[in-house]
Amino acid sequence: MKRHALIFGLIGGLLIAALQYTQYRFVAVEHSLEIYGALVAVLFAALGIWLGVRLTRGREILRETVVVKEVLVPAEARAPDPFSPDRTQQKVLGITERELEVLALVAGGFSNREIAAQLFVSENTIKTHCARAFDKLGAARRTQAVQRGKELGLLP
Repeated sequence: MKRHALIFGLIGGLLIAALQYTQYRFVAVEHSLEIYGALVAVLFAALGIWLGVRLTRGREILRETVVVKEVLVPAEARAPDPFSPDRTQQKVLGITERELEVLALVAGGFSNREIAAQLFVSENTIKTHCARAFDKLGAARRTQAVQRGKELGLLP
Protein backbone atom coordinates (compact mmCIF):
# COMPACT_ATOMS: atom_id res chain seq x y z
CA MET A 1 0.00 0.00 0.00
CA LYS A 2 2.90 2.37 0.75
CA ARG A 3 4.34 1.60 -2.66
CA HIS A 4 1.07 2.58 -4.33
CA ALA A 5 0.85 5.79 -2.34
CA LEU A 6 4.41 6.61 -3.35
CA ILE A 7 3.62 5.95 -7.02
CA PHE A 8 0.47 8.09 -6.87
CA GLY A 9 2.46 10.84 -5.15
CA LEU A 10 5.16 10.75 -7.83
CA ILE A 11 2.60 10.84 -10.61
CA GLY A 12 0.85 13.76 -8.93
CA GLY A 13 4.17 15.55 -8.57
CA LEU A 14 4.96 15.03 -12.25
CA LEU A 15 1.54 16.36 -13.22
CA ILE A 16 2.04 19.44 -11.08
CA ALA A 17 5.48 20.01 -12.61
CA ALA A 18 3.95 19.72 -16.08
CA LEU A 19 1.30 22.26 -15.15
CA GLN A 20 3.96 24.58 -13.74
CA TYR A 21 5.78 24.31 -17.02
CA THR A 22 2.65 25.35 -18.97
CA GLN A 23 1.82 28.46 -17.03
CA TYR A 24 0.53 26.79 -13.91
CA ARG A 25 -0.88 29.90 -12.34
CA PHE A 26 -3.16 30.70 -15.22
CA VAL A 27 -4.45 27.12 -15.54
CA ALA A 28 -4.75 26.61 -11.78
CA VAL A 29 -6.67 29.82 -11.24
CA GLU A 30 -9.02 29.43 -14.20
CA HIS A 31 -9.57 25.67 -14.09
CA SER A 32 -8.81 24.59 -10.55
CA LEU A 33 -12.15 22.83 -10.02
CA GLU A 34 -11.79 20.79 -13.22
CA ILE A 35 -8.19 19.86 -12.36
CA TYR A 36 -9.11 18.67 -8.88
CA GLY A 37 -12.06 16.75 -10.28
CA ALA A 38 -9.84 15.07 -12.86
CA LEU A 39 -7.21 14.18 -10.26
CA VAL A 40 -9.86 12.68 -7.98
CA ALA A 41 -11.36 10.74 -10.92
CA VAL A 42 -7.96 9.34 -11.90
CA LEU A 43 -7.22 8.44 -8.29
CA PHE A 44 -10.53 6.57 -7.86
CA ALA A 45 -10.18 4.84 -11.24
CA ALA A 46 -6.70 3.61 -10.34
CA LEU A 47 -7.90 2.51 -6.91
CA GLY A 48 -10.85 0.66 -8.46
CA ILE A 49 -8.66 -1.14 -10.97
CA TRP A 50 -6.14 -2.10 -8.31
CA LEU A 51 -8.89 -3.34 -5.98
CA GLY A 52 -10.62 -5.28 -8.76
CA VAL A 53 -7.40 -7.02 -9.75
CA ARG A 54 -6.60 -7.81 -6.15
CA LEU A 55 -10.05 -9.26 -5.42
CA THR A 56 -10.23 -11.39 -8.56
CA ARG A 57 -6.67 -12.67 -8.49
CA GLY A 58 -6.43 -16.41 -8.01
CA ARG A 59 -10.01 -17.23 -8.94
CA GLU A 60 -10.39 -19.75 -11.68
CA ILE A 61 -12.90 -19.11 -14.37
CA LEU A 62 -14.79 -22.27 -15.17
CA ARG A 63 -15.71 -22.59 -18.80
CA GLU A 64 -17.88 -25.28 -20.20
CA THR A 65 -17.85 -26.25 -23.82
CA VAL A 66 -20.96 -27.80 -25.26
CA VAL A 67 -20.81 -29.46 -28.64
CA VAL A 68 -24.10 -30.13 -30.34
CA LYS A 69 -24.11 -32.48 -33.27
CA GLU A 70 -27.18 -33.58 -35.15
CA VAL A 71 -27.14 -37.13 -36.41
CA LEU A 72 -29.81 -38.38 -38.78
CA VAL A 73 -30.93 -41.94 -38.11
CA PRO A 74 -33.03 -43.84 -40.63
CA ALA A 75 -36.53 -44.72 -39.44
CA GLU A 76 -35.92 -48.48 -39.56
CA ALA A 77 -32.78 -48.12 -37.38
CA ARG A 78 -34.62 -46.36 -34.56
CA ALA A 79 -35.40 -48.37 -31.47
CA PRO A 80 -39.07 -48.93 -30.81
CA ASP A 81 -40.66 -46.86 -28.08
CA PRO A 82 -40.25 -48.92 -24.90
CA PHE A 83 -43.34 -47.35 -23.38
CA SER A 84 -46.76 -47.10 -24.86
CA PRO A 85 -49.66 -45.83 -22.79
CA ASP A 86 -52.34 -48.24 -21.64
CA ARG A 87 -55.00 -47.58 -24.29
CA THR A 88 -57.73 -49.40 -22.38
CA GLN A 89 -57.25 -47.19 -19.31
CA GLN A 90 -57.18 -44.17 -21.59
CA LYS A 91 -60.51 -45.14 -23.16
CA VAL A 92 -62.09 -46.02 -19.80
CA LEU A 93 -61.13 -42.61 -18.37
CA GLY A 94 -62.04 -40.80 -21.59
CA ILE A 95 -58.68 -39.02 -21.87
CA THR A 96 -58.02 -37.71 -25.37
CA GLU A 97 -54.69 -38.00 -27.19
CA ARG A 98 -54.10 -34.26 -26.76
CA GLU A 99 -54.83 -34.39 -23.03
CA LEU A 100 -52.42 -37.33 -22.73
CA GLU A 101 -49.79 -35.39 -24.67
CA VAL A 102 -50.24 -32.37 -22.37
CA LEU A 103 -50.12 -34.64 -19.31
CA ALA A 104 -46.83 -36.15 -20.54
CA LEU A 105 -45.35 -32.65 -20.91
CA VAL A 106 -46.61 -31.74 -17.44
CA ALA A 107 -44.82 -34.86 -16.17
CA GLY A 108 -41.72 -33.59 -17.97
CA GLY A 109 -41.75 -30.54 -15.72
CA PHE A 110 -42.80 -27.98 -18.31
CA SER A 111 -44.92 -24.96 -17.38
CA ASN A 112 -48.18 -24.17 -19.14
CA ARG A 113 -46.46 -21.42 -21.12
CA GLU A 114 -43.68 -23.77 -22.27
CA ILE A 115 -46.17 -26.48 -23.23
CA ALA A 116 -48.22 -23.95 -25.20
CA ALA A 117 -45.11 -22.85 -27.09
CA GLN A 118 -44.17 -26.45 -27.92
CA LEU A 119 -47.65 -27.38 -29.14
CA PHE A 120 -48.31 -24.04 -30.91
CA VAL A 121 -51.52 -23.32 -29.00
CA SER A 122 -52.53 -20.68 -26.48
CA GLU A 123 -51.82 -20.94 -22.80
CA ASN A 124 -55.56 -20.98 -22.09
CA THR A 125 -55.95 -24.06 -24.29
CA ILE A 126 -53.29 -25.83 -22.23
CA LYS A 127 -55.05 -24.81 -19.03
CA THR A 128 -58.28 -26.29 -20.40
CA HIS A 129 -56.58 -29.57 -21.37
CA CYS A 130 -54.95 -29.77 -17.94
CA ALA A 131 -58.19 -29.08 -16.11
CA ARG A 132 -60.06 -31.75 -18.08
CA ALA A 133 -57.27 -34.33 -17.65
CA PHE A 134 -56.99 -33.56 -13.93
CA ASP A 135 -60.76 -33.94 -13.57
CA LYS A 136 -60.77 -37.28 -15.40
CA LEU A 137 -57.89 -38.53 -13.25
CA GLY A 138 -59.45 -37.22 -10.04
CA ALA A 139 -56.45 -35.00 -9.27
CA ALA A 140 -56.39 -31.53 -7.79
CA ARG A 141 -52.75 -30.68 -8.52
CA ARG A 142 -50.18 -31.33 -11.24
CA THR A 143 -48.17 -33.70 -9.07
CA GLN A 144 -51.26 -35.74 -8.23
CA ALA A 145 -52.20 -35.97 -11.90
CA VAL A 146 -48.73 -37.16 -12.87
CA GLN A 147 -48.66 -39.72 -10.06
CA ARG A 148 -52.13 -41.00 -10.97
CA GLY A 149 -51.16 -41.15 -14.66
CA LYS A 150 -48.14 -43.28 -13.81
CA GLU A 151 -50.19 -45.56 -11.56
CA LEU A 152 -52.70 -46.15 -14.36
CA GLY A 153 -49.99 -46.81 -16.96
CA LEU A 154 -50.68 -43.66 -18.97
CA LEU A 155 -47.25 -42.16 -18.34
CA PRO A 156 -43.80 -43.78 -18.29
